[in-house]
Amino acid sequence: MNTPATPTTPERTLPFLALGGLFEADDIAAAARVIEAAGAPGGNFFPLPEENEFQAAFAAHEGARAAVAVNSCGTALDLCMMVLDIKPGDEVITTPLTFICSATCASARGARIVFADVDPATLCLDPAAVEKKITPRTKAIIPVHFAGLAADVEGFDAITKRTGVPVIYDAAHAVGTRRHGKRVGGAGKASCYSFQSNKNITTLGEGGAVTTDDPAFAEEIRRRKTFGFVYGPQLRVVTTGFNYRMTKPQLAVGVTQTAKARRVIDAKLANMKRLSELLAGAPGLILPAGLDEDHGAHLYVVRLDSTRASFPRERWQAHLKTRYGIGTALHYPIVWSWEAFAEVDHDRTGCPAAERACREVLSLPVFAQSKPEEIEYLAKSVRQSLEDLK
Repeated sequence: MNTPATPTTPERTLPFLALGGLFEADDIAAAARVIEAAGAPGGNFFPLPEENEFQAAFAAHEGARAAVAVNSCGTALDLCMMVLDIKPGDEVITTPLTFICSATCASARGARIVFADVDPATLCLDPAAVEKKITPRTKAIIPVHFAGLAADVEGFDAITKRTGVPVIYDAAHAVGTRRHGKRVGGAGKASCYSFQSNKNITTLGEGGAVTTDDPAFAEEIRRRKTFGFVYGPQLRVVTTGFNYRMTKPQLAVGVTQTAKARRVIDAKLANMKRLSELLAGAPGLILPAGLDEDHGAHLYVVRLDSTRASFPRERWQAHLKTRYGIGTALHYPIVWSWEAFAEVDHDRTGCPAAERACREVLSLPVFAQSKPEEIEYLAKSVRQSLEDLK
């Protein structure tokens, strides 16, 4: 094995940005208008006409009949589990290659988490693997549209038709994602979105939404996220609920962010496609699949092929940082590696593709605001770093 050259000061630095989309003057103005109005004589932060405006705009953007704004994607998933009445003794199937709340939303309600394997090409939950894990106790399936690439919606629709098990999509990565040209927000029973800071839409750091084509499901989510209230001539509380609302400034910014989401995605996708062109044939590197116009362009996730590389991903990640100034991120460690899962009832059997992928994946810094020369430098650095460590 060759010893890498003595580290020198990197030619430039490319950090992995905490802000995934574009935050511009129109967003600042939207928030400022709300704050100024609240500070005027008699002003406050209620009511929330911005909520209806944002929900209508986002539902249309994602191709769903309804959207309900909430304060995070984790909350959205929690609410879906509540409305489905997930409880102890139930089983919920999800992917091991995801952020932890795709699983903990169900374990928090006492359910057993059943992990099924991913498709090794797309890294999305594999319907065929899910079929093998379904039992009479299965009450929900939670696929993830990983990195912005749609899961096999048709495959999961077929499972629901055969078994009656509802599908709740974790769409945290999937603003603007399509499947065969069709927007995915109306797929399954519901989809749960994130507007956290690193997403392509961000509502002042946190935020989320549930989209669905089922009006009754949307109404139940709406009640649960606002203390169980039903608004009308007489205010009623009809169920146990919580305060999971977004704030007025967040909702105002959600409107401006939704209006520019396609521009953000298109710019980011163009940079991802260019990087894939420059990295084509790089030894030991598996490039992301499905970078076409349907992709939501949330993350650019490569894999260091463990069957070919003579060094671990962690060494490569550190070398990229120290020698080339390239910031990266890990999406994700396998879910059950988190300490919490020592106490969470779960089934982790039969997931070799996910286990391998979680050892290999690395997200590279590609953003809507990335400049052409930065993409060129990133490609050159990735190629050279692989040669350094070979």
